[in-house]
Amino acid sequence: MLESSLEQSLRKYVARCGGKAYKWVSPGNPGVPDRICLFPGARIIFVELKRPGLKDGRSPQQKKVGMFLRKLGFTVWLINDRDEFIRKLADLGVSPIDI
Repeated sequence: MLESSLEQSLRKYVARCGGKAYKWVSPGNPGVPDRICLFPGARIIFVELKRPGLKDGRSPQQKKVGMFLRKLGFTVWLINDRDEFIRKLADLGVSPIDI
């Protein structure tokens, strides 16, 4: 599976949970996470996606930005597996909503 396929799958899952996964592109600010996931209840999770099977793969700048966001109190996840993402959300009480 490619990183783009994982990203598309996570975006759809976030929508099923009643949220939105915005692509984050910040000109002049390299290293920002790939997605800003917004969920009901004002929950925000920044997600850096990597190709499945890749343990880390983040650049030094991505690590620096991730640490900065964590110091501000935000949740930042490195995700390379859809099931892991779903488990982490479930641990926070986030799950698909019935429409």
